[in-house]
Amino acid sequence: MPRSGAEARRRLQQAALELYRERGFDQTTTAEIAARAGVNERTFFRHFPDKREVLFDGEADLRAALTREVAEAPEGLQPLGILLYAFRKAGRILEDNRPFSEPRLEVIAKTPALRERDLAKAASLTDAVAEALRRRDVADRLAGLAAQTGWAAFHHAAQAWIDDPSQSLDAHLLQAFDDLRALSVPVPPAEARPKS
Repeated sequence: MPRSGAEARRRLQQAALELYRERGFDQTTTAEIAARAGVNERTFFRHFPDKREVLFDGEADLRAALTREVAEAPEGLQPLGILLYAFRKAGRILEDNRPFSEPRLEVIAKTPALRERDLAKAASLTDAVAEALRRRDVADRLAGLAAQTGWAAFHHAAQAWIDDPSQSLDAHLLQAFDDLRALSVPVPPAEARPKS
């Protein structure tokens, strides 16, 4: 039996992840997760409202880190520069938790109910980041667009990091934001025309 609440929570998360990978999300019950973690089902519900939420526990920490880092980004940066700064700092949460992050993303990708929850969480995080940008006097329409675009680049970098662990998440973030900037570089007229 785990002695602390934090240890019970960690064991429940690990047990859920193992069972979702072995049996699938839909075939796994909260009672089975609790049993694998060495606690009772009541303990599961003390920590998580449902079996989906067990995989999204770090969202509050990521939200807090992102909004804090947006607020603390150096003056003079444009919105995407602010976001790159924030994502680079907050990305350490994912890097520190890679053994859980990688299989978690695999389970989410295979499970429609989890993909839906992931999209809802991403929308909520994007809203929080947009609000943090507004507090830095970024215009409302630009704050929303920057937050959505920045989150897409962050998500792209995180997936690239999972696929290619030979580079750090930070390196993948820098590449994603470089690629994002490259999307708006003017194309010389001859290259812009389709070849027939």
